[in-house]
Formats: sequence, C-alpha cells, structure tokens
Amino acid sequence: MIDHLPPSTKHTKLRPLSAFIFMSRWLQLPLYLGLILAQCVYVFHFWVELSDLIGAVFGNDAALQHVLTAVAVPGSALPTKLNEATIMLVVLGLIDVVMISNLLIMVIIGGYETFVSRMHLDDHPDQPEWLSHVNASVLKTKLAMAIIGISSIHLLKTFINANSYKIEVIIAQTVIHMVFILSAMAIAYTDRIMTVTQNQARAPH
Repeated sequence: MIDHLPPSTKHTKLRPLSAFIFMSRWLQLPLYLGLILAQCVYVFHFWVELSDLIGAVFGNDAALQHVLTAVAVPGSALPTKLNEATIMLVVLGLIDVVMISNLLIMVIIGGYETFVSRMHLDDHPDQPEWLSHVNASVLKTKLAMAIIGISSIHLLKTFINANSYKIEVIIAQTVIHMVFILSAMAIAYTDRIMTVTQNQARAPH
C-alpha cells in the first residue's frame, strides 16, 4: 500500500539516536511560548499608553503627567502641556511597540515553522504572505529589516528632541542606525550569493 503513495507521503523511520536528536527541536517550544507572553505584555503596555494619551487629551491630570513624564528626555526640563510634539512622541512610542510586536510575531511564527514543526497554513485564508516562502535566510533578512524600522523610530524621536541631546549622542545613534542598515544589506547580499550558488549547483550541466 505504501509503495503506491506519492514520495512526499512516505516517511523513513529514524534510528533511535537520530529520532531523539531530532525531537530535541521541541525544546524550543517553551521559548516561543515565552515570547507569546512577552507579546501579551506589549499589548497591555500599548493600551496603557493609549488610554493615558486619550485621558490627557480629555483633561485628566494624572494621565497628562504620565504622558509628559514618558516623553521627557532625562536631564531636560519636563514639558508643561500636551502639544503637537508631545503627541507625536507618544504616537511614535506606540508605533515602536507595534513594530516590536511585529518582530515578535515573525520570530514566533517564522521560527516555529522553520526550526520546530510545520503549521500547515497553506490553505488558511489568514496565512501571512511572507510565511509561504520563509526559511532561515529569509527570516534573518526580515528580522534585520524590522530592526532597522525600530531603530528609525528611535532615531526620529531623538531628532524631534534634538535640542535636548548632545551632538555626540545624536551622531552615535545615527552611526548605530547606519550600522544596522549596512548589516541588513550584507545579510541580504550574502543570502543572494548563496541562493545563486545553490541554483547553479542544481542546474543540469
């Protein structure tokens, strides 16, 4: 009966040692479950910050003080009122949380799919577009791009408060951001070289 099955449905029985080593991948499961809990913490933090912003807009003094303290630059004077710049800094903080949350989702779903077990989402209507062709190389590139996005948000927050920072701090953050960009480009270029090399090796001679 098995001989009539397509090759993709045949399963080779592993030797006990090989099976034990292969099963060790499930040790990563608690790590991904822990990241899900971290995701819950970010969701809670997002709604706390958003509720404080809304409360500050409607005149809640406690919420206003929390918002002003959250956006204040250490060592500089605390803002006294909710203005456009303050609102922008709070919104950038919310966007930062969302981008870190997106990074967590990519690590949780992509990492589980790549290193632990298939999730069989091929026919699911909500399957992420990037998951259909995810592998270790693609995941590294997407994570690098997500980190660049997060770094951009932090750099923009620094530029908005440029008067409160020393020029050395601004230059250092800019250099770090450029290092992230160059690192992502290097990862993408290396993966491209590996892909081209693999395709050439598989091509018939």
